[in-house]
Amino acid sequence: MKVTFPHMGNAHIPIKALLKGLRLEVIPPPPVSKKTMELGVKYSPEFACLPLKINMGNFIEAIEAGADTIVMAGGWGPCRFGYYAQVERDILQSLDYDFRMIILEAPDSRLSDLLKQLKALGENVTFWEALKAIKFAWYKLNAVEKLEKQLEYHLPRAANKERAEKIFDEGLEQIDRAGDREAVYRLANQYLKKLQDQPGHGKPILRIGLVGEIYTILEPAANYYLARYMGRLNAEVTCSIYMSEWVNDHLLGGWIKRSRHGEIINCASPYLNYWVGGHGQETVGYTVDFARKKYDGVVQIGPLTCMPEIVAQSVLGKVSEIEGIPCMSMYFDEHSGQAGIYTRLEAFLDMLQRKSCQPFRSVDRPANASI
Repeated sequence: MKVTFPHMGNAHIPIKALLKGLRLEVIPPPPVSKKTMELGVKYSPEFACLPLKINMGNFIEAIEAGADTIVMAGGWGPCRFGYYAQVERDILQSLDYDFRMIILEAPDSRLSDLLKQLKALGENVTFWEALKAIKFAWYKLNAVEKLEKQLEYHLPRAANKERAEKIFDEGLEQIDRAGDREAVYRLANQYLKKLQDQPGHGKPILRIGLVGEIYTILEPAANYYLARYMGRLNAEVTCSIYMSEWVNDHLLGGWIKRSRHGEIINCASPYLNYWVGGHGQETVGYTVDFARKKYDGVVQIGPLTCMPEIVAQSVLGKVSEIEGIPCMSMYFDEHSGQAGIYTRLEAFLDMLQRKSCQPFRSVDRPANASI
């Protein structure tokens, strides 16, 4: 069995560790590229949202690299994510690809259900081996996210931003290669210290909350490396969701670490007091939370036509007015243009900096941001 999975940010690092722990041969999809997008757009329905199209490109590239099994999450509810796997399977079968698709029903499942699903995936492993694989993947996931959060903090403050990004990228590569917890711990601390030791510039920093649909937030290629670009503009970006939080809340029942989900839903309740699918309610709740923590602004992102985010956007104007925080919404599809996206970001940050009486300075746009 040669297993692949969808690419979503740096989640491939713990997912690879998990699947290898289940004694499976792993063929991860290549990083999202222009070719990935072209393949996904060519074979996906035109009305499908961007994550489905990117996933289609992921799977075609991985199958052509030798994968014969696809592991994909499933779901239910108003968000179209719930039938991604079925649509993708039908499209791939119509293209005469020979493969097996395994769907892990993700939303709000119990830990025992997850263990059973993973043990069935790794047919030659015991229950305890499956549990050990999950624990090691969880450990890697948290190491990766510590590095991501350090970059969010230090990139806008670093005098040499390219050096900070290079340290981060090298750290991810080393953590990916690490074969045990001791190595992960040592490497994570080593690269965290390197980021912390970078000389700063001492200029004022804006704080921006990034809210919206999970895939568009976590996969930089889906948003044209928006968070890094804001970091280069001296804006510290805090995401409303990280992979470990989603796993903890929806797969592990909130048992592993303290969950803020209830608190965020309470923040949203005066403006949106029911579930609309996806992360629509969380988008509103985190916007309120960022406002009360005195962030300078909020950027909402999502795939074009994403219903939960459109519902959230419809109330963000009222949130902005009452809570006193500027909000900007951006949607992405295969027709999005890097120049237009960055120009809108620069204008929004310029407005916030003028509001704070801070001088604005544009920066060189990252060459690797196009897809």
